[in-house]
Amino acid sequence: MNITIKQSGFSAALRVMPQPYAHSIPDIECAQFTVFIVDDDPGVLKSLARFVRAAGYAVQTFSSADELLAHGVDVPGCVVTDLLMPGIDGRQLQAALCKADDRSIIFISGTTDAPTIVDAMKAGAIDFLIKPVDGNALLAALTVAIERQKKLHQKQVELAAIKERLAQLTPREAEVLRHVIAGRLNKQIAWTLGTVEKTIKVHRGRIMEKMAVRSIAELVRLTEQIGIAPCEEEDGQTGEALIGDIGSRAGRPGGGALQIA
Repeated sequence: MNITIKQSGFSAALRVMPQPYAHSIPDIECAQFTVFIVDDDPGVLKSLARFVRAAGYAVQTFSSADELLAHGVDVPGCVVTDLLMPGIDGRQLQAALCKADDRSIIFISGTTDAPTIVDAMKAGAIDFLIKPVDGNALLAALTVAIERQKKLHQKQVELAAIKERLAQLTPREAEVLRHVIAGRLNKQIAWTLGTVEKTIKVHRGRIMEKMAVRSIAELVRLTEQIGIAPCEEEDGQTGEALIGDIGSRAGRPGGGALQIA
């Protein structure tokens, strides 16, 4: 948890520092990283926007949280918001954004109330900067936001790849999959599903090939990431029910070949 409480004249820092700030925009895949700044004080809003743009970031400004929510935050980036504002305040804005996606948030405020700061950080804020804002601290927080964005993007890419592989399984293979990740032997699965061991062996091989894994441990890891639970030993679900369960966990009800949204 990173909590910054540092008094330093923001405007003065802009005027007196002859050298560029040490924190520059890291090399990221997301070239459209945008900083959304929310503050009901026009002077603060203008100063922050000018400073962040000078550091090389794309900036959008809003005089209230309501205005930001009405506009929408549909591009990669982070929100820099005042804590105390008329209408929806900073903490309420944080809650609203968290419902939509894992949006990075940096708070700026004149308050040094410890419980408020701690609550904001526990809810996922990157930093809590005390006004007047220190420029280096703000740029450091933006760098952290970009790194978080990179990790989130990588996770989304990985999940999409797993879903694509999973969509290649037939309903029967998807049914066998849950038994396999439960650690059951071919003969046990065959007995439960009313077929022969040789058939299950073929299904297992095709599952491993389509999921692009070489071990059961890898297969378990992938299914955990996508939210598919192993079949319990006493699970009495029918084959169709199992397919529906896997399909719903992955994002779309089963039917025919397993489809993943």
